[in-house]
Amino acid sequence: MVGTERHAPRSDCMPRFVRQLLTLLGTIAASPWAFTTVAIYGFLWLIFDPDSFNWHGIATLATWSMTLFIPGEHRDTQAIHAKLDELLKTQPDASQRVVHIDEE
Repeated sequence: MVGTERHAPRSDCMPRFVRQLLTLLGTIAASPWAFTTVAIYGFLWLIFDPDSFNWHGIATLATWSMTLFIPGEHRDTQAIHAKLDELLKTQPDASQRVVHIDEE
C-alpha cells in the first residue's frame, strides 16, 4: 500500500536528555513566572530608561509575550490530539485511516 509506511517521530532522533531539557524549558516558558518576568522587565525598562522605550521596546515585549504563549497552546493541542486518538482507537466503527493523519 502506498503511503502507509510509518516514519519514526522526529523526537526519536534526539538524545533523551535534549528532549527532557527542551520539555523543561517549554514548561518554564509557559509558566506564570515567565509572564511575570517579562512584565517586570518591561516595568523596570520604563523606569530606568524611558527614553529608549519606544515602539521598538513595545514590539520587543510583545514578541517575548507571544513567544511565551506558543508553548502553552502547543501543549494544549497535543493533549487534545492524544485524547481524540484514544477515543478513535476505542470506537470499532471509526475509520483507521484517519487515526494517524496528523503524522503525515
